[in-house]
Amino acid sequence: MNRSARQARATPNMTATSPRASRVDWWRSYFDDVYLREYEPLFTLERDRREVARLVDVLGLPSGSRVLDVPCGQGRHAHLLAEAGFLVDGVDLSPHLLARARERGTGPTLRYHERDMRKLPPSWSRRFDAVLNLFTSFGFFADPADDRRVLAEFARALRPGGVLIWHGGDRDGVMARFLHRDWWQTADGTLHAQERSFDALSGILTIESRWHGPDGNGEREHRIRLYTPTRLAELCAEAGLIVEAAYDGWHDRPLTRRSSEMLLVARKEGARRELPTRKSRG
Repeated sequence: MNRSARQARATPNMTATSPRASRVDWWRSYFDDVYLREYEPLFTLERDRREVARLVDVLGLPSGSRVLDVPCGQGRHAHLLAEAGFLVDGVDLSPHLLARARERGTGPTLRYHERDMRKLPPSWSRRFDAVLNLFTSFGFFADPADDRRVLAEFARALRPGGVLIWHGGDRDGVMARFLHRDWWQTADGTLHAQERSFDALSGILTIESRWHGPDGNGEREHRIRLYTPTRLAELCAEAGLIVEAAYDGWHDRPLTRRSSEMLLVARKEGARRELPTRKSRG
């Protein structure tokens, strides 16, 4: 399954309204039980641990460093990073996913906040050693200027020399192996199907999802703007973030034109240091 974005809230019996009902602000209500069920095959503890191990290797930060995970979803990465000794703040707009995250535990090294990533608290300026934007959590907004606002907020939250780790879809690679439709079944027997279309001018990927299972059926639509590595690096530079490395997703190998996912390492202008050279454990 190729996860690319998120959807709008379904009614309690899991039967959604029109798939075109919330095309602009789909992200306001997408993160619910339907979302968790649809992407269930990707949400495994084994996968989470591999990804966090890779993050620790790429960051090369000492224990006690401050990390902002935004949006943090259900806390898949934030929880494990806190266990690894980092001081973690997780930000998300979904009260549903934040409730799931808090069920895993919080404390002095892990805090969750319900906020819009376009407007982080003023007191967070120059607060964090690292900002994480993971699992295709960028390009949600109808106005591309909002994507610039997000990067500007990330840059503001970072200390000079701090690092942004950005992980998501690579427009070049996604188009090189574009998958128009696929389907899969989750543990409770629900059948999920997706149909995808792409507008080359706007860069918008539209995904229509349908599901049928024991708790009901429904359909809905979500949209996300895809970027090329080059364009995203340019947007980062506008915000004062210089891309220093580009990887083929979570793998410890360089990004290529056929990489469907990319992991970019961008540093805030200021103090600089060499990236760690040790091999990933993931």
